[in-house]
Amino acid sequence: MASNPFGKLGLQDAEEALKSIGVDAFFRSASERLDGGHVVVDSRRLIMAGSNDYLGLSHHPEVIEAAVAAVRRYGTSVSGSRPLNGTLDLHERLEARLAGFLGQPSAMVVTTGYQANLALSALLGPNDVAFSDARNHASLIEATRLGAGSVRVYRHGDVDHLAELLAQAPAGTGRLIITDGVFSMEGDAAPLRALRQLADEHGARLIVDSAHDLGMLGRRGAGLSELCGLEERTDLITATFSKALGSIGGALAGPAENVRYLRYNARSATFSAALPPASAAAALTALDIIESQPERRERLFRLAEGLHNGARRLGFDTSPSTTPIVPLWFPDIPAAGAYWTALFEEGVFTNLVGPPAVAPGRAMLRMTLTAGHDDGDLDAVLAAMARATRKLGSPGRPLPPITLTRV
Repeated sequence: MASNPFGKLGLQDAEEALKSIGVDAFFRSASERLDGGHVVVDSRRLIMAGSNDYLGLSHHPEVIEAAVAAVRRYGTSVSGSRPLNGTLDLHERLEARLAGFLGQPSAMVVTTGYQANLALSALLGPNDVAFSDARNHASLIEATRLGAGSVRVYRHGDVDHLAELLAQAPAGTGRLIITDGVFSMEGDAAPLRALRQLADEHGARLIVDSAHDLGMLGRRGAGLSELCGLEERTDLITATFSKALGSIGGALAGPAENVRYLRYNARSATFSAALPPASAAAALTALDIIESQPERRERLFRLAEGLHNGARRLGFDTSPSTTPIVPLWFPDIPAAGAYWTALFEEGVFTNLVGPPAVAPGRAMLRMTLTAGHDDGDLDAVLAAMARATRKLGSPGRPLPPITLTRV
């Protein structure tokens, strides 16, 4: 008898196991998402302490009005791909604005951040090698799998291991070093200056996914490349609008010839309907706010430091994060699920994460506060964490405070 392709073991089985012990953490629907970083779930108002809306722009009135105005002018969809009939002047304005903001000569806008990263598969021909960080986002992993070249995975953040792999690459091969800028689960930043140096030494191109650093890091909020002074030395930046820009969509930015190649040859971009007008207009307005209201970044980091250090006082080691992503580590999914449930009952909604999003043998709650929250929200979250810890036990001794790097 043939096997059932739908009958494989998978994450759905882990969810069933969690439900059997009273943990119902996934696909919980909200009936409202409220300004100020709150949601309504099962008629209860909860603090959303897991959102990637880092600057709280998804509910900013100017962002909302820009999206509404775009729908009135252009409709809800362009119903076509960018190369054929789906390009709007709005897309071109957003591309020019993004290129300038990121310090790059050119940019192209696509429909999601995932598609922006899948576009990288077009760079990997049979004679090319991708060198990919072990903790890269799933979309980067898929891009390297889809390409025709080979893939070498280096240990997370380990530049010595990467150097060994680069030295082993056959002469004449095209070489791509691909990394997250800020890693989405652990919250640590890539050693970008060291990666740039290795790229120069071995004739490689450097590609940085700035999904979780765009809008947060750097003096202007232009991301890790700006923070490291490498805006003019990065071969390509990918980004998403679904984090700090409070919208949906993705982009690739870099030297004009690099972007032009992908504009015509990346299947995830050329064979997909273009970014909806409302999303493009929202992202364009969000960029204006990011530049004109730097106090949002300052509030984000102030609240993030409070959350990091409050968790550390309770015995949680939030390393390796140096950003507003706050990981609470647990030995396994059931232990993390019990803490998730305790926080949910206390009115705090956060994220339960296990493999493959984190390394095998680990589990975590991924917590964030946003610029849409206030000091009262921080106090409420820390009080809920303290009550959950008294109920379930502390993971260790209190740890010293940390200071996050802003610029």
